[in-house]
Amino acid sequence: MAELDGRNPEGPAPVLAGPQAPELSQEEKLQLRKEKKQQKKKKKSEKGPSAEPAELGAPPEPGQPRAAAQPAAPPASADGPGDGGKPTGGKSKAELRAERRAKQEAERAQKQARKAELSQAATTAKPRQSPTEPQSMVKRLPEHVQVDDPAAQRKLAKKLERQQVPLRQDYGTKVNLFSHLHQYSRKKPLTQQMSIPSTVIHPAVVRLGLQYSQGIINGSNARCIALLEVFKQLIRDYSTPPNEELSRDLVAKLKPHISFLNQCRPLSASMGNAIKFLKKEISCLPDTLREDEAKEKLQDVIDKYLREKIVLAAEAISRSAFEKINDHDVILVYGCSSLVNRTLCDAHAKKGRAFRVIVVDSRPRLEGRETLRRLVRKGIHCTYVMINAISYVLPEVSKVLLGAHALLANGSVMSRVGTSQIALVSKAYNVPVLVCCETYKFCERVQTDSFVSNELDDPDDLIVLRKGQAQLGGWAENKSLRLLNLVYDVTPPDLVDLVITDLGMIPCTSVPVVLRVKNVDQ
Repeated sequence: MAELDGRNPEGPAPVLAGPQAPELSQEEKLQLRKEKKQQKKKKKSEKGPSAEPAELGAPPEPGQPRAAAQPAAPPASADGPGDGGKPTGGKSKAELRAERRAKQEAERAQKQARKAELSQAATTAKPRQSPTEPQSMVKRLPEHVQVDDPAAQRKLAKKLERQQVPLRQDYGTKVNLFSHLHQYSRKKPLTQQMSIPSTVIHPAVVRLGLQYSQGIINGSNARCIALLEVFKQLIRDYSTPPNEELSRDLVAKLKPHISFLNQCRPLSASMGNAIKFLKKEISCLPDTLREDEAKEKLQDVIDKYLREKIVLAAEAISRSAFEKINDHDVILVYGCSSLVNRTLCDAHAKKGRAFRVIVVDSRPRLEGRETLRRLVRKGIHCTYVMINAISYVLPEVSKVLLGAHALLANGSVMSRVGTSQIALVSKAYNVPVLVCCETYKFCERVQTDSFVSNELDDPDDLIVLRKGQAQLGGWAENKSLRLLNLVYDVTPPDLVDLVITDLGMIPCTSVPVVLRVKNVDQ
């Protein structure tokens, strides 16, 4: 029999009868302690963290005092010798430890609840401040396709102000569908519209920008060659400031020149790829090179790029396209493509193939006339028609040979406006469409229409004088009349049968593969 009070060993110890207080096993003791802990937690959660810890034992009835739970303490005195020596009605060490542990768990649970509330409040407050997803999408768009966004225009103005490059103003009213694009006028020279700082912009770059804006230099290859030649002159005249590195300072010096050229006319895909290549070569220059050696190396790199990506690529494309040209063929071409003209001239002069060419042209640029001059000068039999008569000449055409401004990552062909119409009608007449394009014009941009990213030319070019009168002379004063002079359109890859490149003849679906290989090589 266990003693209830160890402080009175001499007196008669009250003995509990066997059937009234049976000795508890170890498992029952653990179960009892667990129940007491759970009861404590329930009481604290009901009364709050400031409530006093509840007594061990069963929870009291609603009308019963707290002391009524004390009779449950005597059975716990049978824990063993470690619990002996406690006063009657007191708490054992195990019970005190359990109380402390319960307090700590309650405080920990309260802290976690506070943290959860704070985190929920922060997450609910974030969407109200600024939605991040639309902003991240806007940042990916180029600057020249955000003209209708005031925030983007303010950002562009600040950037140009830092670079000391003037901002060119738009001209005339635009069609709402293309209000996000720039529209410039060629009536006034660029020097009258903008104040060009001679200390920041190299004179050769100013001359090139004027030629771009006036349309004197046209075509992707011609614009890219002129750009790289001007950059060679810029590198020759460059001198590294003291306490500066050439690889960093030269890239910084190029930025205002590129921004100025972009204000004169939006950069083409071929020019963008050439600028990326040049910046990469500048940043990879070793620090051990002297300034004159580094400048000479950069000029050699530019010459190599021009020779490999444009000159040798044109020769390879001409040889591959010759395999598709047969005697007595009738080949339809559109506009003026330097690559297509070279291919036809090589096939006629060097290979001796006899074929006829139908030159299709369109207003307002009438670039096909230049193609007609070059082919006739080489002795090639040609026919000249406008694009609205294409359905009448296609029944006699054996193949269509087109140039390209750029080849997009989804296989679409971006070229002179009207190319998509020619490819569509050719598909209806079951005439194969071949596109000649160098791989340096391959672009990682994806585009399925001609609206999002394009270029607007001077709307005054659409005004035609007939018998000394212009039918659209006062279009700017008429608020309900707007002129649209698009430069490019996008041809879906389904309308193109083959792309002839310097790597060989590939389908449009292989453009992503070529881009991936180029990125690995670089």
